[in-house]
Amino acid sequence: MKYWVIGGEYTDTSFTLIKGGDAEQRIGPFQDYETAKSVWGKLAWQHVDDAHVRYRILQEEATEFWVVGGVYKSTDFTETADGSPEARIGPFETYEQAKSVWQQKAWDSVDDAHSRWRIEKVGN
Repeated sequence: MKYWVIGGEYTDTSFTLIKGGDAEQRIGPFQDYETAKSVWGKLAWQHVDDAHVRYRILQEEATEFWVVGGVYKSTDFTETADGSPEARIGPFETYEQAKSVWQQKAWDSVDDAHSRWRIEKVGN
């Protein structure tokens, strides 16, 4: 997971539009909540007397890609041939990286009707 501190000075206390029409400040990413909370706390105290300034912590789930599959008992692909869990290869940061591995696994087993490989996205 990644954490961001988001905010700035808004036009009013509805906290929907940043003063001057700019985008919200986005500080980070931080690898843990405690670090993000520390930065948020410093910013909150710096602007404690300004009702138009607001910061919040945004949690962003990491996105990973996995190549999952193997050899199955039948073509319904519900149970592996030896009863073990499906093979999981990864994680990969991008879909293209996972796709490259998936293509290789798929071509290696193209003549085996009981083999199947897929790409799974974990996160956002």
